Amino acid sequence: MTVPHDWAINGPFDKKWDLQKVAITQNGETEATEKSGRSGALPWIGEGWYRTEVTIPDGYEHAELLFDGAMSEPLVFINGKAAGFWAYGYNAFRVDATPFISDGKLDIGVYLNNLEESSRWYPGAGIYRPVTLILTQKARIDDWSVFVKTTSIDSQGALVNVSFTAKDVKEGMKVAVYLKDPQGNFVGRKNIDMPADGKVSTDFRVTDPLLWSPESPTLYRAGISIAAMETQDDTGAGPGRGRMPGLRPLDNKEWKFGIRTVSVSKEHGFQLNGVTRKLKGVCLHHDLGPLGAAVDRDALARQIKILKDMGCDAIRTAHNMPSTWQMELCDSLGMMVMAESFDMWIYPKCKNGYARFFEQWAEKDITNLVLNHRNHPSIVMWSIGNEIPEQWSEEGRNISERLQDVIHRLDDTRPVTQGMDRAEEALGSGFAQVMDVPGFNYRVYKYDKNITQLPVGFLLGSETASTVSSRGVYKFPVVITDNSQFASYSPNYDPTALVHADGQCSSYDTEFCPWSNLPDDDFLMMDDRTYTIGQFVWTGFDYLGEPTPYDEYWPSRSSYFGICDLAGLPKDRYYLYRSQWNTAEHTLHMLPHWTWPGREGKVTPVYVYTDLPEAELFVNGKSQGRIRKDMTQKELACDPQHPEQQKAERNVLDRYRLRWNNVKYEPGEIRVVAYDKNGNKALERSTRTAGKAERLVMSTSLIPTPSADGRYLDSESAVTHKENTIFITVTMTDGNGRLVPNAQDNLRFEVSGAGEFVAACNGDATSLQPFTQPEMRLFNGQAVIVVRANGEKGDIKVRATSLESGISKEITVKH
Repeated sequence: MTVPHDWAINGPFDKKWDLQKVAITQNGETEATEKSGRSGALPWIGEGWYRTEVTIPDGYEHAELLFDGAMSEPLVFINGKAAGFWAYGYNAFRVDATPFISDGKLDIGVYLNNLEESSRWYPGAGIYRPVTLILTQKARIDDWSVFVKTTSIDSQGALVNVSFTAKDVKEGMKVAVYLKDPQGNFVGRKNIDMPADGKVSTDFRVTDPLLWSPESPTLYRAGISIAAMETQDDTGAGPGRGRMPGLRPLDNKEWKFGIRTVSVSKEHGFQLNGVTRKLKGVCLHHDLGPLGAAVDRDALARQIKILKDMGCDAIRTAHNMPSTWQMELCDSLGMMVMAESFDMWIYPKCKNGYARFFEQWAEKDITNLVLNHRNHPSIVMWSIGNEIPEQWSEEGRNISERLQDVIHRLDDTRPVTQGMDRAEEALGSGFAQVMDVPGFNYRVYKYDKNITQLPVGFLLGSETASTVSSRGVYKFPVVITDNSQFASYSPNYDPTALVHADGQCSSYDTEFCPWSNLPDDDFLMMDDRTYTIGQFVWTGFDYLGEPTPYDEYWPSRSSYFGICDLAGLPKDRYYLYRSQWNTAEHTLHMLPHWTWPGREGKVTPVYVYTDLPEAELFVNGKSQGRIRKDMTQKELACDPQHPEQQKAERNVLDRYRLRWNNVKYEPGEIRVVAYDKNGNKALERSTRTAGKAERLVMSTSLIPTPSADGRYLDSESAVTHKENTIFITVTMTDGNGRLVPNAQDNLRFEVSGAGEFVAACNGDATSLQPFTQPEMRLFNGQAVIVVRANGEKGDIKVRATSLESGISKEITVKH
């Protein structure tokens, strides 16, 4: 076993794990009902121990353990003595190990205790983030005191301030501070006499700076060295032997940083480096699907790259504090971040949640969050909470001000926000008005009223959409629905009904939740309201737990909100967002698939997601009409105050989608031709009715995409990857390489050579197959295998075989 580690991800899935009978009040429920998969249906409840022994090399006088996160309530023992405790499983914390060193050794034990009903999603279990042993001299740099910030950018360049505190300093010590550009060239150096209190702050003027942004994530380095004067060592011992008196280095470290500024105002909205832009963001829970909560650099990088291809430029770490690895990757890959803190304050959302600790620990947790992460240029705002129950009260307003002030003292360069879901109450109490950035979750139809009560003159869609869909699943007839007849807290509730009998949601992207809406409504508000500064969609990827709208349905153990599924495969909705957000490349995506035995002659609508304004659809060569986006549509599709607008024939969907609602299915080919604003043919896509399953296609591409004629192309027999964790998509096709969308074959995986099998996932929220066993059923023709290099030299061979048909495929990964 190695750390990071999640002890629960091996399973098995079972509804008995953390079976919660609750009323989800933030969803409007008043009566408790059984929520079988609310926290993922995995065995994360219980106690656990981790142990290791470390030898301290000679020459070090101080030792510190840095935990990036441990789930949960970690109690740290060193050489048999209690050395440290932290209440919050999502936060980083430090333990001074120096007093416990015995004979140069540290015998480290970590005890963890996960209580039932302490989470309303899958939290994971164990030391799921890295642990670092930091060794220094007694005189040392306090790493979390270091703050490298851009104070201004103008025509003369950028002004960068570096501040920090050194511990256990003595008179005569020296400090060197420097900045390096991305090529390693010095752009500033200073030598300073160490102050008696060890506190240093100094400014650098950087001319012609390369500014950090999602489009150009340039990183500089700031270095700090502290040293002591050294006298002649007449005894011939010690580090100064044979040298004239000089400087003896004590501590020397570098930090990556970006030169950039962030501001928000009524006049200019959200600005990065003085340029107004609207945030195109998604919310992400911390689990990594089949890898569970155990953080993995390559898996995190894969998520960010998939989102960036969609045009996404921001992530909200919902609803908890992010990992350091994730922030480092956001820095280097170019992804802005809203770093969140809490899902609850004093009043609990679940019986044993963070409310038990809030009053004693909140300021400590906020302090650790900011000190640990404030040097990351990717972070553009902090969030102090999500849908906090106290938002109606004076008490809540006072807590908001207090937490926001704590952050301002620690970081004066970024605004503070939180997500509010009860607009009238939050505005009535002043809870919303005290925030630097008022964030509202859902209910976009209230925006116009909300803004009249906000002196700052702008608002953020801190959580939007909550559209639900299952990859490759299409339901007929196609209707726009909030599923309210299936929600126990709705006046339209029908207790005998089920959303769909198979526990899936339609990928026509017309299903949402009673409190939420479709993506098109948020597009409209961002496009037509100058006071909006952006949005964070719920969610970028499916996550374990919260299987709305199937909270009471078994088996269902993960969400349907994702733009991508739990395996990281894009759903159709991915291309709807891409068509609006990716301004660098064209998008042309057609749905549904065209293999519908038994639907001959029945209405089977065809939707096209594209940035282009116009397209023509053909079925077996016969035109179904040429349609242009209707830019005159200005009314929300999901406005409960005007339910008559939820009609397929008159809807804002026609502003953002091209829809042929009356197409009748006939086997063969459907083809779409898209035209630019001048009426010129720009792109073309087609797909055909699939034949019988004959081939498996394996691809290590980030987003395996069919060619313009709908074929999935065979991967090369050998591909090269630098990553240690490798994701391989397996697709069942017919003899012509077209996806067989109804293929549900059970696959067995074999990994040999310089790698090992880690996990498999098919994106099906109702699947109870364990992720960590080398067997997984295809879900609508696809699944993903995760393999990891084992450190040996040589190639990694991966084979997938259908247990039903014997169809097999092998790929070689050169590492």
